Amino acid sequence: MRENPITADLPRAAHSLLLIDDDGELCLLMRQFFESHGWRIETVQDGVVGLSRALEGGYDLLLLDVMLPGLDGFELLRQLRQRSSVPVILLTARTEKADRIMGLDSGADDYLPKPFGPDELLARIRAVLRRAGRGAPPRTAAFEENSVRLNPATREVWREGVPVEVTSIEFDILELLVRSAGRVVSRDELSAALYKRQATPFERSLDVHVSHLRKKLAGGRELIRTVRGVGYLFRPESESEA
Repeated sequence: MRENPITADLPRAAHSLLLIDDDGELCLLMRQFFESHGWRIETVQDGVVGLSRALEGGYDLLLLDVMLPGLDGFELLRQLRQRSSVPVILLTARTEKADRIMGLDSGADDYLPKPFGPDELLARIRAVLRRAGRGAPPRTAAFEENSVRLNPATREVWREGVPVEVTSIEFDILELLVRSAGRVVSRDELSAALYKRQATPFERSLDVHVSHLRKKLAGGRELIRTVRGVGYLFRPESESEA
């Protein structure tokens, strides 16, 4: 039997998911789909119970609906992020730009509009798990450029010796930009590395994450420049000294 290319690089039964969604039919379909692919999945249909279960730990990734009884997905995510960095993908029928930005601001690693295909969801999960360090072994030696130091082994960041708290996806964006210091990294290149797909004209998630990074790295000079219509550039040490 030919192996599914989407799951070929992940050990079967190696990952555990928590789906928090009040749609009983969707929960049943997701259980059937993921279990047929060898994944462990638990479903919860209430926000309060979902938060409690998520905080118990033991899950590799959470799938979180935005519109939930008891506690909506945005507030659940905000509370979860105070105590856990577990990767989260938002599942939402609310596709307005403001809602997408709110989800990313609250700490989501990715979002997927409803309705969606299970294969696309599985591909998104794979990409997020890779960013979280569960895919191919990353380059682990710490490195520094223009006062910003990154340690891929621990996924820590420092600016002029001061620790900077970043999310999983923010670290990956920053690592790619810093390793490419002095070169413009296109939005398509970033999207391909992070999401395994081409950036869409209306997708603003990259801009939101880069904006967060700029604020977190603020220290008298802008380190990440936007090259309009192309992408982003991390200023090298030589440019700062010029």
